[in-house]
Amino acid sequence: MKSSASFYEAAGVALGSLRASKLRSFLTLLGIILATTTLIAVMSVIEGMNQYIARQVSDMGAEGFRIRRIIMMGQFDAKKFLEMQRRNPEMSLAEYDFLKANTTLVREIGIEVGRGVQVRHGSQTLDGVQGMGATANMAVISNLQVVSGRFLSETDNHKRLTVAFIGDDIKQEFFPNVDAVGKDISIDGRPFRVVGVSKALGSVFGEPRDRFVMIPAETFFKTYGARSGLGYNAVALSQEHLYAAQDEIRSLLRTYRRLRPNQEDTFGMMGSEGLQQAWAQMTGAIAATAMAVVSVFLVVGGVVVMNIMLAVVTERTHEIGIRKAVGARRGDILNQFLVESSTLAGIGGLIGVLTAAIIAVVVRGLTPVPMVMPVSAIVIGVGLSTLVGLFFGIYPARRASRLDPIEALRYE
Repeated sequence: MKSSASFYEAAGVALGSLRASKLRSFLTLLGIILATTTLIAVMSVIEGMNQYIARQVSDMGAEGFRIRRIIMMGQFDAKKFLEMQRRNPEMSLAEYDFLKANTTLVREIGIEVGRGVQVRHGSQTLDGVQGMGATANMAVISNLQVVSGRFLSETDNHKRLTVAFIGDDIKQEFFPNVDAVGKDISIDGRPFRVVGVSKALGSVFGEPRDRFVMIPAETFFKTYGARSGLGYNAVALSQEHLYAAQDEIRSLLRTYRRLRPNQEDTFGMMGSEGLQQAWAQMTGAIAATAMAVVSVFLVVGGVVVMNIMLAVVTERTHEIGIRKAVGARRGDILNQFLVESSTLAGIGGLIGVLTAAIIAVVVRGLTPVPMVMPVSAIVIGVGLSTLVGLFFGIYPARRASRLDPIEALRYE
């Protein structure tokens, strides 16, 4: 009970010190505030990106993977990208038919191709809509959920029908209060009938994922041609077969393209695990850089707190002498100053949390960067700043506790 009272008394003294000299207190805690703000801001960016990667992985599935003309994982290399543009040919329908006929470890393999389109309904027009051509199995491959109507069918694709499966943004824009199925829209001036509506997917990096129209792949090729932007999406028989399925597709593609053993692949392949590994490498580098910056701020902040606490000990030498004269033990004085220093630093951590929260709101509102502040970041930020205050408060606290009461009483 006594120790609890001493804690609250010391915390109260620390708060009173903050109120008495606001500018000095702010300068004292500046390093800790910057450290906490930096730490939480970086953790928020990483958490936001983790959620983005998780959504991408869920779209792909644990056993899914994509084959594209060019895939770059990790840090962008302009020279390598230009080299792949020169070396890698476009994917083709004939190549897709070859893969589909010869693969044995893939449950589904489909086509996805896209371009920007203009969509109209009546007098309303939407520009910059993502127009996609897809095979009938793309709903299964990409985990698309239908909330109204149906997805594209094999018959739609085979007969090159002018039907469309639309995203939630298109539905809300053109048909907010009615069922969109059976309604007509215009895609780049050509009429299409809506056969289904996708479940809302939300946005990533500020970019909407529901602003799309999907039409049968063969209809897309008839309308726009079949040369540019074609890609394949595949699903292995199971997660255990994922690597074997990727190796099989790689071997088939290399055979079809007549690549020699010493030649590099002229295509790219990405699975959910590869995406996660690439992101893990990036977050590792980001976290290492952030921790270096945070460590500098924390050390600077801790040294400032220690110097301020030494000044406080000097200012309150006479008070310490009186407390010792009336029975305060060395441990009581030590605990008092440790609580004060950790409370000061903890308050700096709280200010850093609030600053990071404001930054996150502003960044989310003005930029496409997805910042999500996890609870663990708040706990780590405040806890770490408190521990820094505790550590750097040890020397001033020990110095105060070792003061001779008679000499302290004489101090003016």
